[in-house]
Amino acid sequence: MSDVTLVRSIADFAGVYAYECDATAKVLARLTDASLAQKVSPNGRTLGFLAWHVVTTIPEMLSHAGLKPTGPAPDSPAPTSARAIAAAYAEASKSVVPAVRAAWKDAELGERIPMYGQEWSRGQVLGALLFHEAHHRGQMTVLMRQAGLTVPGIYGPAQEEWAAMGMPTLP
Repeated sequence: MSDVTLVRSIADFAGVYAYECDATAKVLARLTDASLAQKVSPNGRTLGFLAWHVVTTIPEMLSHAGLKPTGPAPDSPAPTSARAIAAAYAEASKSVVPAVRAAWKDAELGERIPMYGQEWSRGQVLGALLFHEAHHRGQMTVLMRQAGLTVPGIYGPAQEEWAAMGMPTLP
C-alpha cells in the first residue's frame, strides 16, 4: 500500500465515515434476496458475496490494526437474506468510530503498525477501510443494474434521480 496518509484526524475520519456508511446503507437497502446471486460473469463474485465482504472486512481489517469493532467473523457464511446483510452492516459500521476513539488519538495516526505483511500508518488503515468500501460499493452498483435494481445516488444523483428532477439523462 502506498505511504499516503489521507486521514489525519479522527474527527475528519468520523465525518467522512458517516457519509460513506450512509451511502453503503442506501445500496444495501435496495438489494433483494434474489439479487444476491447476480454475477457479472460465470466466474465472478456475486452481489451477495461483495455485500457480505464489505460487512466482514470491518472487523477483520480493524482487528488486524488492534481495534475492537463488532461484526461477523471473516469466514462466517453470507446470509441468504439481503435484510440480514444490511442489519449486520449497520451493527458493524456503527462500532467503528467508537472503537477508533477508544484506542487511538490524532497524534498516533502517523504511527506505523503491521498490516498484511506490510507496515501502514494508522491513518492509512482508516483510509483503506474507506476506499475498500467505496470500491466494492461501486462493483455492487454495476451488479444491481444488471439485476434490474434501482441504484441510489452516492456522490451525485443516479439516472433515475436525474429523471425525477426533470433533468436530461445520458443514454
